[in-house]
Amino acid sequence: MSDGYKIIQQVYQAKKDVDASDQLILNYMPFIKSETAKFLKRAPEKNDDELSIAMIAFHEAIINYSFTRGAFLKYAAMTIKSRLMDYYFKERRHSHVISLDLPIGKEEDTTLLDTLDDGKNHSHELILRDATRTEIEELTSQMREFGVSLEDVAENCPKQQRTLIACKQVLQYAKENPQLLDEFLQTKRLPMAQLTAGSQVDRKTIERHRKYIVALLLIHTNGYEIIRGHLKQIMKGVTA
Repeated sequence: MSDGYKIIQQVYQAKKDVDASDQLILNYMPFIKSETAKFLKRAPEKNDDELSIAMIAFHEAIINYSFTRGAFLKYAAMTIKSRLMDYYFKERRHSHVISLDLPIGKEEDTTLLDTLDDGKNHSHELILRDATRTEIEELTSQMREFGVSLEDVAENCPKQQRTLIACKQVLQYAKENPQLLDEFLQTKRLPMAQLTAGSQVDRKTIERHRKYIVALLLIHTNGYEIIRGHLKQIMKGVTA
């Protein structure tokens, strides 16, 4: 029995058994500490809030995991990172999402990301930048499994308000029916018939913007918290 299959069995057992869940967390404390250390840039100490949050996030990963999400430890690592990022920004009262590509000053070619290389200590921005790049790399890799690239998404992005509204309807219906998301992750194909009937969006519209919708669904299935925050800001003004 492979290690990957063995841990999946343990996870599914832990979903139903509190003692099994506690034991799994105990067994993987070195992994949890390692993921916390990556975030803190140092070894976590016993009384660090971040270590407690990472343990809670690991338990959350157990509860929410499905084999269609891929390797459990990779999923758990993303969940831990997301919850630690949430904690970091809440502690610093940053409830909004900062756009790293937002033009600043009089020079529109200069962005916030450009200012991070000025040699000064920008710990908050550096953490955000590193975390954002990590999410983008992970999302790009996962989209590749679905035959979609970032360039495809950019070219496939709706240009009209009514089409954005339609894509938002598809996304909302999928979020309200998680079994569709599980089917999507397992088959790597959009469940077109269900999405069309449930969202009441024309099938041709979904097919025309398939790659964009694939990206939307992936962003909402695997803990891409920063990217999801950016998307939420974009979608905020999109109303039916």
